[in-house]
Amino acid sequence: MFYGFVILITLLWYSFAEEATVVDDFFYDLENINPFLDRLITGTVLALLYFITETLLKGRTVGKFVTKTKVVLEDGTMPSVIDYLKRSFSRIIPFEAFSFLGNNGRGWHDSISNTFVVDVVRFEAKKKSQSELELIGKSQDDI
Repeated sequence: MFYGFVILITLLWYSFAEEATVVDDFFYDLENINPFLDRLITGTVLALLYFITETLLKGRTVGKFVTKTKVVLEDGTMPSVIDYLKRSFSRIIPFEAFSFLGNNGRGWHDSISNTFVVDVVRFEAKKKSQSELELIGKSQDDI
């Protein structure tokens, strides 16, 4: 989405520019940007895209649909927007990918945001059995 917007603005700018050298200079500067700044900008853009996707799809991304998983809080409720924001931007931390090598195999992005990735089928089955267990011993009037 962001890159599409940048491409659209660039094409409009290029079509209205009298000289193509202005656009060429822009792309030359973009190609020769500081590597740290490049990683920071790329990480921020990807974190925003991940955040927007995960928020709109209620804890799921394309990969989570394929693996039939979703993100929940420790109590099983849906995370808030702030939790998704923490989860998305904590991925920018250098060496975050190695955080899975710890004892519990839980990534820093999950630890920082206090979230868990769960299997949807098993999670819903356990949630259903928990609610049915709570109904035991209650009369029909209480339900």
